[in-house]
Amino acid sequence: MLLDYGSRDTTFIETVKYIREKLLDVAGVDPSQYTCVPLQGSGTYALEAVISSTVPRQGGKVLVLANGAYGMRVSRICKAHNIDHVLCRFPDEEKVRVEVVEEALKQDTFTNVSIVHCETSSGVINPVEDVGLLLKRYTDATYFVDAMSSFGAIPLDMVACGVDYLVSSANKCIEGIPGFSYVIANREKLFNSKGWSRTLSFDLVEQCEGLDQNGQFRFTPPTHVMLAFKQALIELEQEGGVKGRARRYKENRSVLRDGMTKLGFRELLDDSHRGYIITSYHFPNDPNFDFKTFYTRLGDLDQVIYPGKMTEVDCFRIGNIGHLFPADMRKLLDCIEHVCNEMRLKIPIVG
Repeated sequence: MLLDYGSRDTTFIETVKYIREKLLDVAGVDPSQYTCVPLQGSGTYALEAVISSTVPRQGGKVLVLANGAYGMRVSRICKAHNIDHVLCRFPDEEKVRVEVVEEALKQDTFTNVSIVHCETSSGVINPVEDVGLLLKRYTDATYFVDAMSSFGAIPLDMVACGVDYLVSSANKCIEGIPGFSYVIANREKLFNSKGWSRTLSFDLVEQCEGLDQNGQFRFTPPTHVMLAFKQALIELEQEGGVKGRARRYKENRSVLRDGMTKLGFRELLDDSHRGYIITSYHFPNDPNFDFKTFYTRLGDLDQVIYPGKMTEVDCFRIGNIGHLFPADMRKLLDCIEHVCNEMRLKIPIVG
């Protein structure tokens, strides 16, 4: 990031080209059938770009499959753009149920279907493949997957399950830093949606056409963030790609799970969930527990966790991803035990 390139500099244009090509490689898709469209802004920018650009202006209707805050965000985007949609809501601690989706497809006609791969508010991994195969049987609707916190670490065969659009951001499993997001898009579907965009900045087709024509963003790109991301992609390959990164995250998760179980913390999700991106834990049932104090004291020890993002359950979340290793998870566990003792919590914790 310490190198300073202008957005029209030849070296930077080559960097953007490398990133677009390499992300297609990570996704395991054919460049003649798919393209990569980077966008300035957080992952939600890419979500909004897909929804506002690829739902037909006339007769468009989206089936939004949601089992947490991030699925609900797609519904909010639809509302903001006055896009007709049906919200198929599932409990936060459960996976999207394929049989319910099938019933929805029988009862109505949709041009677009949206699902979150890893619902980061809880850690639930949704059955993206099963839903995709179901869609192939019932409809030719465009299939959109929010893979924000899973892309790069959880294998997904986009072609086999018919994913037309997949979004993620620089600062998740690829281990870059915040500042841009990207869309892996089916070329035919993308260019067939030309003229549908409801915005200027989020117009996916215009963004893609500009990049294809001269390698440049339409508007100022985050140059330093993209330089960092190129290095992150190199390190992903050195680690063994998606499989290699998944291996480390699974080990992080295993260390965390064993240690938190010994301390008495109770996971939000039951054993039917096998995700290894983020893990949610119930608040201890102890009068001395206060989450703000718990969070702050861990922060004082340079350990940062996530507050819960559930509407009905008091919980907190611990990420297993990023440039973290089993030794880091063991350090976190030591710090959690230390803070619990400082707060005079009974160990093992009462769940």
